[in-house]
Amino acid sequence: MSKLRAAVVGVGYLGRFHAQKYASLADVELVGVADSDPARVAEIAAEIGTVAFGDYRELAGKVDLVSIVVPTRFHHEVASFFLKSGIHVLLEKPITTTVEEARDLIATASSAGLVLQVGHLERFNPAFTAVAGRLQRPGFIEALRVAPFKPRGTDVSVVLDLMVHDIDIIRRFVGSEITAISATGAVVHSAEPDIANARIEFACGCVANITASRVSLKSERRMQIFQEDAYIAVDFQNRQATIATRGEGESAPGVPAVDVQELSVPQRDQILAEVEAFVDSVANGVPVVVPGEDGLNALETALLIEEKVRESIARFKAAGNCRP
Repeated sequence: MSKLRAAVVGVGYLGRFHAQKYASLADVELVGVADSDPARVAEIAAEIGTVAFGDYRELAGKVDLVSIVVPTRFHHEVASFFLKSGIHVLLEKPITTTVEEARDLIATASSAGLVLQVGHLERFNPAFTAVAGRLQRPGFIEALRVAPFKPRGTDVSVVLDLMVHDIDIIRRFVGSEITAISATGAVVHSAEPDIANARIEFACGCVANITASRVSLKSERRMQIFQEDAYIAVDFQNRQATIATRGEGESAPGVPAVDVQELSVPQRDQILAEVEAFVDSVANGVPVVVPGEDGLNALETALLIEEKVRESIARFKAAGNCRP
C-alpha cells in the first residue's frame, strides 16, 4: 500500500511536535510543513528533513491529510480550504472562534466524506483513558487547570485556551443537556480573561465546577469525579489516577470501608496517540475519537461561559472600589 501523504500547517510550539510524529510513522510520508514565518518553517523543515512551504495553499493536491496548528482566528479559513480540496483535517482546539464556523466545517467534511478530528489532546491522556471505562453517571465533577503566564495562546480567553479541555471531557462523559451556567473571572495580564471559574448544571442532576487560570505560579491539571459508590481522581499533568470505592465491612462502627486503588497508567506520547488515531480514521475508517460535533459542543459551552465571565468582569469594573 502507498503511504498517506501528510503535512502540518503552523509549526510553532505544538505544530513542530505534530510534524515530528508524522515523520516517525512508517505508513505516512511527511510531504512538508507550512508557516507564514519563513525562518521558522525553514528551521523546522531542515530539522525534520522535509520541505518548507510559505503558503499552505501550495499543499493542495500534494497531501491526503493535514494537521492545522495555527492561531484560532485562522482555523475556519485554513480548515475550509483543505476540506474543500478533499483533504482530511486534524484541527487544533478550539475548533473555531464561532459556532457558525464550526457548523460550516462539520457540514463541509460530512458532505465530502472526510475526516475532521479536533485536537482535544486530553482525550488521549493515559491517566484519563485509564479511568474512562469506570465513569458511570457522575453526580459532581471538579476540575482545576492552572499554569504560569505565557504569551502563547493569549489571542483567546483562558476559557478557550485552557478550560475548553475540561469542558470537552465533561460534555462527552456526562451526556446530558446543560440547564444552567454561572461563571466569573478576571483580566490580569492580557487583553482577554486570564482566570475563570464556571459552574455547569446538567439536566441529569450532575454539577461541574471548573477553574482555569493562566496566571498561576505553578501548573496543575486535575479532575475529581464523584459518583455513586466511587470517587475518581485524575492527575492529567503527572499522569496518575486513583479510584476509591466502597469496600467490604466497616472501617469504624457505622462507617463503610473504602478501597483505594492506584491505577497502573501506561506512559505514552499523547500527541503521537492523537496523530495515530487520526491516521487510523483516514486509512481504515475507524470512528474519529474527537469528531467535529464534539468540538462544536465544547465550543458552544465555552462561549456561553465566556459570555458569563465577561459580564462578571463588566459588573466588577462598574462597581468601582471594593474596599470600604
